[in-house]
Amino acid sequence: MSDTSSDNSSDNSSGDKAGRGAERRRFPDISSRAYEHPADRSALVALRKLSGFDTVFKALSGLLPERSLRLLFLSDSVRVSDQQFQHLHAMLLDACYILDLPKVPPMYVTQDPQPNAMCIGLDEPIIVVTTGLVELLDEEEMRAVVGHEVGHALSGHAVYRTILLFLTNFALKIAWIPLGNIAVMAIVTALREWFRKSELSADRAGLLVGQDLRASMRGLMKIAGGNHLHEMNVDAFLAQAEEYEAGGDLRDSVLKILNVLPRTHPFTTVRAAELKKWAESRDYQRILDGHYPRRAEDKDTSVSDSFRESASHYAETVRSSKDPLMGLVRDIAGGASDLGGRLRDAFGGGPGQTPKDGPGKGPEAPPGEPRP
Repeated sequence: MSDTSSDNSSDNSSGDKAGRGAERRRFPDISSRAYEHPADRSALVALRKLSGFDTVFKALSGLLPERSLRLLFLSDSVRVSDQQFQHLHAMLLDACYILDLPKVPPMYVTQDPQPNAMCIGLDEPIIVVTTGLVELLDEEEMRAVVGHEVGHALSGHAVYRTILLFLTNFALKIAWIPLGNIAVMAIVTALREWFRKSELSADRAGLLVGQDLRASMRGLMKIAGGNHLHEMNVDAFLAQAEEYEAGGDLRDSVLKILNVLPRTHPFTTVRAAELKKWAESRDYQRILDGHYPRRAEDKDTSVSDSFRESASHYAETVRSSKDPLMGLVRDIAGGASDLGGRLRDAFGGGPGQTPKDGPGKGPEAPPGEPRP
């Protein structure tokens, strides 16, 4: 993959690989289905199968601020090339080489102390990273992030991210119209749920590019706690994810849902735990061994099979989850008896107590009268 131009939209389909992924495995013609989260994959497969899907979104692009965004980054950010941010340019070419992305997307660095990165665009994706992220991460941690964004580009996530940005801004503009705002926000909420799963997919793509789980973990820890690695520990960080999932009662389960609804990304500890689980799976090892779905086979992918995989994943999540709400769902599905008692106990109550009072604090009933 030779680089004869400073234009980042150069072709990536041929050339030599000198210095780019030479010590890491490359995945020719890899389909994004290889690393996509089941919920993300089923949605994408269905959308790709829709007749006229590309035509509709190209028509929609005229209504979206994509051209404005491109001009904004071109005029007020630094475009990565062999002359500017050369180390990021090399990482970008390397990531596109390893994931066999035919066309290298333009990449910009924008001044913002908040660590962040995104891949947006309808016709052609562009990648944007902030100075806060560049200054926070070391080379291998940054390589995983660049691979993460290239994974978004390969999956086509940039299209939906752009629509999500547009709809979110649109909802704010029509907030004074009650029914209109509710309708748009319902769509935004659904898109956010899908996008949170797409972030897990992109984390996997970042691992495929960097092929260094420790670097991916370090990057996520830094995003959560800043540049203080000497004060942090991977095992303790992952233990937080375990505590988050299993801790509390049904009230906490509801609060978790409310906390995550406005977010486009899963919580950082959750991302770390999910990535580690995938890195230890047979699926990841099979990809490294060269056994993965090819892009040439995408057109033959079954929508129903993809939805079955997604449903199976969610069913397994419910079965294995330690979250109190998921435990209640299992009990209901299994026809548990005394559901009222289980609800009372789950919300912190028990025999002779109320959720508010806690253990040993239930009011004493007068002799001969039932305890409330």
